[in-house]
Amino acid sequence: MARVVKVFRTLRNNWKKSTFAVCVLSYGGYWLNGKHSDSLLRREACLLAREFGRQQIAPHERLRKATVILNPAACGGKANNLFEKNAAPILHLAGVEVTIVKTDYEGQAKKLMELAEQTDMLIVAGGDGTLQEVVTGLLRRPDQDTICHTPIGFIPLGSRNSLSPSLHLLSDNKVKDITSATLSILKGETVPLDVLQIKGETEQPVFALMGLRWGAFRDVAAKISKYWYLGPLKTNAAHWLSTLHEWPQVREVSVSYLDPNLRPPDLPSQKTQRPSLLYRIFLRLKHRWSPPVVEPPKVEEPEEWKEEQLSTLELFVQTHNKNPVQRRINDSMMIYAEPDNLTVGEYITVGNKKDEDPTVFTKESTKLEASACRLQLPEGTAGFYNIDNEEYEAMPVEISLLPRKLRFFISAERREQLLAQMQ
Repeated sequence: MARVVKVFRTLRNNWKKSTFAVCVLSYGGYWLNGKHSDSLLRREACLLAREFGRQQIAPHERLRKATVILNPAACGGKANNLFEKNAAPILHLAGVEVTIVKTDYEGQAKKLMELAEQTDMLIVAGGDGTLQEVVTGLLRRPDQDTICHTPIGFIPLGSRNSLSPSLHLLSDNKVKDITSATLSILKGETVPLDVLQIKGETEQPVFALMGLRWGAFRDVAAKISKYWYLGPLKTNAAHWLSTLHEWPQVREVSVSYLDPNLRPPDLPSQKTQRPSLLYRIFLRLKHRWSPPVVEPPKVEEPEEWKEEQLSTLELFVQTHNKNPVQRRINDSMMIYAEPDNLTVGEYITVGNKKDEDPTVFTKESTKLEASACRLQLPEGTAGFYNIDNEEYEAMPVEISLLPRKLRFFISAERREQLLAQMQ
């Protein structure tokens, strides 16, 4: 007992050192526990991947080939290490022949995809910027109708991964997100995604999976990180300071658009069984005895463009890829315009919500559904668009919808969760 009292007396007399030691030991224990948890996640994922690798293949079959577009600069330069430790072992254990192509500078992924050879699957390991470059490079190819059938996997390694919530169950653990995304690629379940083709007057088209954002909230979001020293108040401060510089921050835009098109039925996942020989003979004789009447060609009616003059704080043109499994009547894009009569307080409140989720809109926002649209900005308008979180100079553009253009791997758990949200 005397020894215990002596220990407590020593700790009390040296309370500063004791406090520092407790903090160091607590942080060290927390760090070691995190490392152990990550190791268990990797082990579990590798055991599941090994089951795929043990599956037998026929003598004439070959190993699946995967081309990985890896952006080492993503996640603050940690992307290469994250991929090599968490995703690469899973792919190798599953028996996938992996070719890793690393990008060295911005825009290189776009050029690489314009020259890439055919592969069984394409894996994008990076963030929004890398994914958008890969999609743009694919859809600029002359053979894009053929290569677009290649399924695409997305491993979230960037600071912004807008598409991940549509494809994977997300957590606060980066290792868990990477391993679960890699396993969903091995399981092979896919979902079709719409693509927006955005074309300026002179530039080659750019393609987006999520949408185009333009306006005051976008401009402030690009500056929030500059106020890092204000901690949790930085978002409020950025919006409030922007009102001191300019108020109201209203944008004028002319929007011309076409009505949405009816969505054709989904193609069957399996080929229909060929009819019997007798039935095929019967059909041939029927066509010979009573040939079908040839209908005159239909005269195509000119497209009817509608026009809206909008005064708004922010315009957002987006796809339905936030919930790609939702059944829809129309193939369409959504055009949202926030009202221009918000007070400063309302502006700051809405800005906070949009900082967490840019696809949140007020009840008073204008909502248009279209299959194509044209944005005509007033002459001399400056500023920038965000196209899938990548910055582009604002200019008049035409946006076309490419419905169900690409197929992405999706986890079965996330698909079930998205279907449950619709009920």
